Amino acid sequence: MTSTNPYRPGRDHTSRTYPVIPPIYQTTTFELDDTSYADIQGTGGLRETWYSRFNNPTVDAAAAEVARLHGASRSIMTASGMAAIATTLLTLLRSGDTVVASKQVYGDTDDLLQRDLPALGITVVRVDAFDTAAWERAARAHGPAVLYGETLSNPQLRLLDVPAVAAVARSVGARLVVDNTFATPFCTRPIELGADIVVESATKFLAGHSDVVAGAVTTDDEELAAEVQRRLITFGGCMDPHAAFLVWRGMRTFGVRLAEACSAAEIVATKMADEPGIDHVRHPSRLDHPDAGAVVDAVMPHAKGAMLSLVLAGGDERVLAVLRRLRVGVEATSLGGVETLASVPFNSSHFNMTPEQRLDAGIPPGMLRLSIGLEGADALVDDLRQAIAATAHDS
Repeated sequence: MTSTNPYRPGRDHTSRTYPVIPPIYQTTTFELDDTSYADIQGTGGLRETWYSRFNNPTVDAAAAEVARLHGASRSIMTASGMAAIATTLLTLLRSGDTVVASKQVYGDTDDLLQRDLPALGITVVRVDAFDTAAWERAARAHGPAVLYGETLSNPQLRLLDVPAVAAVARSVGARLVVDNTFATPFCTRPIELGADIVVESATKFLAGHSDVVAGAVTTDDEELAAEVQRRLITFGGCMDPHAAFLVWRGMRTFGVRLAEACSAAEIVATKMADEPGIDHVRHPSRLDHPDAGAVVDAVMPHAKGAMLSLVLAGGDERVLAVLRRLRVGVEATSLGGVETLASVPFNSSHFNMTPEQRLDAGIPPGMLRLSIGLEGADALVDDLRQAIAATAHDS
């Protein structure tokens, strides 16, 4: 379409009919009108599209899809998973407040809890994620504003009893924030189980193709969502529209990707459990999982996730040698892609912990973390077997 205004070339670009997929609104700013000004003066500009740090249609499309997957009313996209976590906690907490958080969390989340929040005058109390009685004792003793945990802990794969911990939070007037990155809404919808807010690294299974860094905050509380959005605007952790498009595109195959990866993870866990050189296999589908039974059934009733942990005889030196021998699995940090990604926590996700701290958090020497992709269970089992056999002399 040819522009009718030579001083504003390319403005008459809107199709008469709707596009099949969301356009990438790669623009920092939008034309203002009286409705825009009314929103700016009324809500601070939270609703109208006028500047992309506040709102962008492509980002909104990705957020709407995350909310749909969770069966929730509202999601807010962020520039990374840590932007989602930090912005949410700094929205809910003030100097003098207390947060009760699980010991078993992602390494950078652990830094936020141990280093940054205390520096802001926030007291942090830690408990084992899977010990509901410890959550209750800490909540009663400290009167926290927030309880924080991961649905499926990284990399221990222990489950948070979300309904039980949500009841503890309600009993003391606290908000429950759950990081659902590992479980994903394919396996668990924490808001339906009583959580107030879900935070996720959309980098991982939501986007699913290892090509974008992104985060999401999801809630059914519109007032709380507005407060998180205000902090996101102030702190500047907004999502780029091109990144939002990649996340949205990745979520179009979310269901089929997760169905295949979760199924393959169960098969790999079963076949590797009796392999020589493997001391332990951790996957929520297994009856020897420490949370098997009521907790797994309540929190992950349909699918058990695509994350898998193995503990190899021979400690960290042996597991690193196995990692280097993999031909199908890729030695890389992160997770949730269509390729299987393998890492060892001691030198990646939890490198900042001492060996004693890792043991206390449930990370033994020799742990291998696998994010199962779409190569097929048989190919992955064969790959693990050859890598373990090739390093047998090292154990």
